[in-house]
Amino acid sequence: MVNCCILTGYGINADRELADAFVRAGAETASIHVQDLIENARLLDSFHILAFPGGFSFGDHLGSGKVLANLFRRNLKEDLDRFVASGKAVIGICNGFQALVKMGLLPNLAGNWEQEVSLVHNDHGLFEDRWVPLVFPSDSNSLWTKGLKETELPIRNGEGRFVVRSGDISRGLRDKGLVAVQYRKNPNGSLEDIAGISDPSGRILGLMPHPEAFIRAEEHPSWNQREPSPHEPSGLSLIKNGVLYAADRFGV
Repeated sequence: MVNCCILTGYGINADRELADAFVRAGAETASIHVQDLIENARLLDSFHILAFPGGFSFGDHLGSGKVLANLFRRNLKEDLDRFVASGKAVIGICNGFQALVKMGLLPNLAGNWEQEVSLVHNDHGLFEDRWVPLVFPSDSNSLWTKGLKETELPIRNGEGRFVVRSGDISRGLRDKGLVAVQYRKNPNGSLEDIAGISDPSGRILGLMPHPEAFIRAEEHPSWNQREPSPHEPSGLSLIKNGVLYAADRFGV
C-alpha cells in the first residue's frame, strides 16, 4: 500500500481534506505534525509521498509559507534531498506550494535549493476565493498531471501571483517542461498564467488551485446543472496519478 505523509500543525488547515483525497485515491495516510518531523526526520523513510496541504502556516505573518519554508531548509534539507533522490514524490497545494518555492525545492533548476521563483500578492490586492478554469500543458514533465487536459478547481489565496527571479528562470521552466498547470483566465497576474510547476524530475508538484476540493462530482458548484460525465473529478485524477506512480515505482 502506498503511504502518504500529510503535514499538520502551525496553521495548516486543509490536511483532513487532502488526507481524504489520498484515501479515495487508494493510499494510506498518516498526519504528521511539522515539529514531530523536525524532531525525528527518519519518519519520512516509511512514506512514499510527502504532502504539504493548504492553509495559513504561521498566519502568513512574515509572508505566505515563509516560516514553514525556513523550518524545512534549516532542519530537513538533507532528509528531503534523500527522500526525493530515492524516487519518492512530493506535492504542495496553495500554502504548501508557497512553502516549496520559498524553501527552494521548487523548481530547483540549479539543484541547490536556491529560491528562483515566488508567489506574491495578487495584482489586484484582493483575496481570491472562487473556481477557475485550468489547462495542463501537454509538454509538462509532471507525473501528477499526466493525462489531464482541462478542468476547473477552486483557488483560495491572497498571495497567488507567480513571479520569477529572472528571464533565465522563466526560459528554464518552459524549456524543461516544468509548467504543469496554467490558468485559462488569469485571476491574479501570474507570469504566463502559471498556476503550478514541477521540478526537473517531474515528481515534485506545487500548485495554487486545490485538487482535494474536487474529488466528488457533487463538490463542483454547478454539479446538478451538468450532463452526467463519464470522467471522475479531476482533483481525484491528479491525486491518483501520484498514488499510481508510487505504487508502480515501489511495488506496493
